[in-house]
Amino acid sequence: MIEGIKSIIEFINSTYQIQSIYYTAQYFSLLPKISSNIKLFEVTSAELAKISTLQTPQGILALVHLPHEQKTDFESLKNSFSLVLDDVQDPGNFGTIIRTADWFGIKNIICSENTVEAYNPKTVQATMGSLCRINVIYTNLSNFLATANLPIFGALLDGNNIYETNWGIEGLILLGNEGHGINKDLIEKITFPVTIPQIGHAESLNVAVSAAIFCSELSRNVK
Repeated sequence: MIEGIKSIIEFINSTYQIQSIYYTAQYFSLLPKISSNIKLFEVTSAELAKISTLQTPQGILALVHLPHEQKTDFESLKNSFSLVLDDVQDPGNFGTIIRTADWFGIKNIICSENTVEAYNPKTVQATMGSLCRINVIYTNLSNFLATANLPIFGALLDGNNIYETNWGIEGLILLGNEGHGINKDLIEKITFPVTIPQIGHAESLNVAVSAAIFCSELSRNVK
């Protein structure tokens, strides 16, 4: 389920298959040219409110077919950086991470099997349309990291300073759960522990904020 005109237009212009669009009268003129395969339904604001997941519906909603399950292609991860999420639970955080990855040109996000669903309506909403450009893959991270044959940069409190890190040309950025960080069985697979230096007194950083800092440093240092 996609809500909001901007996100819906992003998905219309993507490889995703739109099944149907429900809109209130004032939003029809904002839509681009629509394929005849997409079903259009004009509804009232009250009707839209019944199917929307938002407290304040945005006047237009689309149902989109889920893509085929993607498998991890190690070759596609070479000579680039990808995010790896270990049991991230908050859909808003996940959606923000997807949007951040899109901003910085990161194409792949590999998730543990217990990471929140990418198509959770709250996750989709937080991506603001970026989900249609990011490959999200769910897999057993322990097996994946053991066989990926790529540098693994793990976000840890006792790692090397992120601002002094030599990133090279490729790798995986491993970020942990909001509450307990990276699972112990994955920590031993990290080849380069990295930390964002603490200056103040906050107990921890939000995982989406951490992802943004890592992505920013990558874009600044990798040519």
